[in-house]
Amino acid sequence: MAVRRSKGLQVIRWALAFVALLVFLAISFRAGWVRSTTDFPNYYTAAVLVTKHAPLRNYYDWPWFQTQMNYAGIEDQLGGYIPQTPLTMLPIVPLAGLQPQTAKRVWLMVNLGLLIAIICLLSRVTRFGIPEISLLVFAGFGTLHSNFLFGQYYVFLLFLLTAAYYLLSRQRPFSAGMLLGLTFVLKLYGAPFLLYFALKHRWRAVSGMLAAAVVGMLAVILLFGWSDLIYFSLHILPRAAQGATLDPYNGGNGTITTQLRRAFVIEPELNPHPLWNAPWLFFFLQPFVTVLILLIPSLLLRRSNSPKRDFAWFCIALLLASPNTASYTFVLLLLPVALLLDEAGRIERVALLSCYILLCWPMHPVWLLLALLILVGRHYADLLRRNELIMAVTGAALVALTIAWRDQNAYRLEPGRHWDRVAAQRGAIYSSSPVVLRCGIVYESIGKQHYVLRWAHDGKNEEFVFPGEAFHPQAESPDGSIRFELIAHGTSKSMLLDLFTKKLTPAAGQTPVRDQAVSPDGRWIAYTRTRAGSEHLWLRSTKGGQAILLAGGNCNSFAPAWEPDSQSLIFASDCDRGIGLPALYRARLNHKS
Repeated sequence: MAVRRSKGLQVIRWALAFVALLVFLAISFRAGWVRSTTDFPNYYTAAVLVTKHAPLRNYYDWPWFQTQMNYAGIEDQLGGYIPQTPLTMLPIVPLAGLQPQTAKRVWLMVNLGLLIAIICLLSRVTRFGIPEISLLVFAGFGTLHSNFLFGQYYVFLLFLLTAAYYLLSRQRPFSAGMLLGLTFVLKLYGAPFLLYFALKHRWRAVSGMLAAAVVGMLAVILLFGWSDLIYFSLHILPRAAQGATLDPYNGGNGTITTQLRRAFVIEPELNPHPLWNAPWLFFFLQPFVTVLILLIPSLLLRRSNSPKRDFAWFCIALLLASPNTASYTFVLLLLPVALLLDEAGRIERVALLSCYILLCWPMHPVWLLLALLILVGRHYADLLRRNELIMAVTGAALVALTIAWRDQNAYRLEPGRHWDRVAAQRGAIYSSSPVVLRCGIVYESIGKQHYVLRWAHDGKNEEFVFPGEAFHPQAESPDGSIRFELIAHGTSKSMLLDLFTKKLTPAAGQTPVRDQAVSPDGRWIAYTRTRAGSEHLWLRSTKGGQAILLAGGNCNSFAPAWEPDSQSLIFASDCDRGIGLPALYRARLNHKS
């Protein structure tokens, strides 16, 4: 009778798993199949650019990359490549010759196959069967839905992580390390496993990771050259590690870094009312907490001999320490949760499943991930030694103080400490390429579906939307005529816009892109110069002499435009914001001083 009941339960599990699969295919898979949405177009465009041998540094220029998206056949879709690594697009390169939506469909089919492979691998490293693992997969429907709707990358990453653990469980550490090294090369998530394996004395796994990292570095140099690798390392990676991408204050980005920035850093457009405007505290707490999240579990795990729980706990710590997450990221929780459920008691299983299901839905509060880390970490309480804890906290504090001292000194040089904001709008993530006219300021901005032009004048801010992307506004006349570049249907056109009549007409020639500006009286020149991985704004006399720093810091300031009196200039700066997503400032100068 017990055997018959067990077979009956198994049939029910298979039936439920089959129904869940049908629901997933009918809703999520179908939605991704018929809709062209971010984020797949970003990977696809980058893959197309690889086939055209485009310079890597241009990938991280938002307007340039948006132009290339249009040339690749992707319209009515905003996108960008920050903060991806130089090789993130590599798995999509074989699809670059297909049309965008066809390429996405192939990618979805690949991901569906990978999902099946993940289920099979997890059934081999746990005592759960395929139907149980399948039900666990579909219990995280929210994160699975966003991965397939957006054509995201994280099912592929989950496969690499799962395959790596499978190889570890089969005593193939070098191969496992190679896969985790590949994860690091493609998305950086694998990097902390170097610490994990080193503390576990798994040197063959360390060797595998380092071998994959070296191969990845050589691939970057071969594809893009040494200078572009240096550019990524100096310009993109440091700020991406601090979560300074897109809107770094967005509460939907459920990371500790975001919550700390929201609490302690003011930003007039994106975070006008922090809990306490104390940037120095953010500069200290962000590295301090991140180091502790990775260091304390690592110290405890080196004395533990519970492979499943150890690997799972470190995976959770890795996600908690990450400076960038979104709804699709939490599909990665499937691996650690499946491993933990395999050894958990009944009450702990309920807690694990509850955390997993809640984290996989659109709202993923960081405290819930922290609770999951603590829930698992209680098993290691007996391994905690007081002197090691003191050393870990002290070490993390010293690292954080060093970083905070550096960042606070750079913060003092940023334009927000010296100059006024211009044309500030609540929630605006991009304002650049200002043009100063007698009738106000025209600048480039990001609208709902396209790059647009905005006109700030008389206490108002008007938006001009076009059937394409509007870039590089220039003053055709000081009284309200603007020349700009319009990218639409894979072509570039120079256009003239009359601000008062709203009349749009074609213009002859190309719209120039400026990188410096001479004052109307001819006495001064403002220009951008790269220094220590950042673009800083400088001022010097046209007659020579020492240059004056107008805007510094560990961020970028550029696109200067003089006002008619030659006593002030408007410029763009992404300080305190996402990389390459600036706001506008006005520098009022006293040339006699």
